[in-house]
Amino acid sequence: MEIPEKSSAEIQLSEEEALDLATHLKEKLRAGLPIESDPDSIAIMIAGLGDPRGLLRRSFSDSLGSVGQAAVPALCQAMRHSSQVTVRRAAAKTLTLIRDPASLPDLLSTFLSDTDSVVQGSTMGAMASMGEESIDAILSIIAAPDSTEMQIGLANWALTLIGDRAPQVLRQAATSENANVRKASISALGSQIQALETEEDKELLLNALSDPFAEIRAEAVTLLGKFDDAKIATPLLIPKLSDSDSWVRKNSALSLMKLREISSIDALQSRATEENDENVLSVLKLAINQLLRASEN
Repeated sequence: MEIPEKSSAEIQLSEEEALDLATHLKEKLRAGLPIESDPDSIAIMIAGLGDPRGLLRRSFSDSLGSVGQAAVPALCQAMRHSSQVTVRRAAAKTLTLIRDPASLPDLLSTFLSDTDSVVQGSTMGAMASMGEESIDAILSIIAAPDSTEMQIGLANWALTLIGDRAPQVLRQAATSENANVRKASISALGSQIQALETEEDKELLLNALSDPFAEIRAEAVTLLGKFDDAKIATPLLIPKLSDSDSWVRKNSALSLMKLREISSIDALQSRATEENDENVLSVLKLAINQLLRASEN
């Protein structure tokens, strides 16, 4: 990316200068007039992203968003290298307004290297705003063995936001050899899988229920608890009450309870007589009691 000759780091705006410029920009936006997009003007607006007044920062951000792709190189430069955390945060948020796929490499690099949690969240939000085009970058975070729990959590959140906008790409990712990628993709496809509108979705769900990775099985039985049709979900859930993993057994019982499927009481009671995990047993008893009450009403 080409960087403007004058860096925003060299520019310092006084409070009065920032206010005057923000007011001028706001008036131009309201009037539908174009914002100057030459490198010097962009650099000055980026310097304004460091203003301590939130409303002024918003004016500069909106103005840079109006400039669009011409502002992307300088915004990426500021996001990656500014010593002011306020500027880095605001630059990432402004890239969300522009949604230029050319910024993805810088967004990903910043997400992985910046230690500020707001910057991380803002860069991930910017990636999510691009939909399908950002999925590979987001999945690379989930697949990386050195990603932190927070980074993976934000990546999962982004995939959920993308969700229905890129079902086919996520379906492909749901068959990945990487277990974490499979889990994240199935979770993001939740509403698609619940509808079971295609044979591909049915196959994904059945594969997830028998996946060797217990967390994926646990995710699959949780999705079943959100189905509108309990007659489809119940026969798939009852066998999972005897799963080798305690989380899968517990989530299966919770899903049957959420479905208010009275016909599952016998299976829950039978499992309760064999269950050795006290946490799972507590959930089984809760589900049984809730369903017995439902049967009386």
